[in-house]
Amino acid sequence: MSSDRYLTAKEASEILDISTPTLYAYVSRGLIRSEASAPGSRHRRYSLEDVEKLLARKQGRQNPEKLAQDALHWGTPVLDSSITLIDNGKLYYRGKDVEVLAESHSIEDIASLIWTGTTHEADRIFSQALQVDLLKYENMVINMDVGGAQLSQLESLQAVLPIAAADDLGAYNLRPAAAVQTGARILRLMTAVIVDEVPKQAGIAALLQELWTPENPNAQNHLNGALILCADHELNASSFAARVVASTGATPYAVVIAGLAALQGVKHGGHTERGEAFFNEIKSPSDTRSVIADRLRRGEEMPGFGHQLYPEGDPRAAYIIDRLARDYPDSPHVHIAQTVASEMRLSLEQEPTLDFALVTLRRTLDLPVGSALAIFALGRAVGWIGHAIEQYAEDRLIRPRARYTGNPPE
Repeated sequence: MSSDRYLTAKEASEILDISTPTLYAYVSRGLIRSEASAPGSRHRRYSLEDVEKLLARKQGRQNPEKLAQDALHWGTPVLDSSITLIDNGKLYYRGKDVEVLAESHSIEDIASLIWTGTTHEADRIFSQALQVDLLKYENMVINMDVGGAQLSQLESLQAVLPIAAADDLGAYNLRPAAAVQTGARILRLMTAVIVDEVPKQAGIAALLQELWTPENPNAQNHLNGALILCADHELNASSFAARVVASTGATPYAVVIAGLAALQGVKHGGHTERGEAFFNEIKSPSDTRSVIADRLRRGEEMPGFGHQLYPEGDPRAAYIIDRLARDYPDSPHVHIAQTVASEMRLSLEQEPTLDFALVTLRRTLDLPVGSALAIFALGRAVGWIGHAIEQYAEDRLIRPRARYTGNPPE
């Protein structure tokens, strides 16, 4: 944390309107982090972020209606979860740094971690899923169309999953071990739909690489890392929708279908598709400034830039783009992405988000059109299922109240 993110004891006490001894009590209870102001110094400084959180809680107790309203807009946490932590510009799954996980584990390992708390169950979980017969869905998976109109990959997923759910009676068993196995079956079916082929033995990332870019074996590592970085992101819109559906006792299939519905909204996964359109406007790095200027003059946003939870930059985007630049230094798509990011940083003080990075990945690896959002959906399904498993254990319906603003009763 940079020095401007710390306060003196006097400053922290004044913001919270408390005495210095009370501040020290908060520190001892772990509510506020502190550290020595300098090596060997007896003076300490206090985390501004923690002070702001305590202040928000204090104000929320004084005005609970406003607290409830604000909680739905990037506000105070409203549900407990042990899956994902976003803290100080970093992302963690079950307390483990996501960037470290992406370097050393498979997406199957991460599914095991999110669903069971350990990476060591992956082989068992997914080897059992391979025994499930997907051939019965092959005609639906391959060349799916409705009335001659080709469906997108996400639309195909939403068409196949309800049919598979009706045939999977084991999905009604919501105990943790059974829900984990249902989750593995769902991931295998989703992979089959996305690549238009029923998987045999290969892992998810290996299968995507084999069928999307067979001449580029190194792409497997990049695809695997992207899937891991997409796996969960706390209570984003699609994960919250999935969690609400799980709270009703619906099966994991219904949970994933709900997540997919939310992901397709223009304010969620739609950022990825708008990022593709933004990229299409830039034919070379030299076009970058004029394209951005034209968009600003038209009052259009810059899709794929600026994330409220990462004021100093989305670590997921940095991870993906940095590794693409390392392995494909001559790629024109990497050059364009770096030029756009630099211009946005200088002009608007905004950093790339995961959406922009996924589009950069798709173009650099020459993957099929639409695959950036498909990677997002396949990876995020791991988190949706993880939230469902947590919610099943909670065994409580999520049912908030609405504040009525209509006409008074007659």
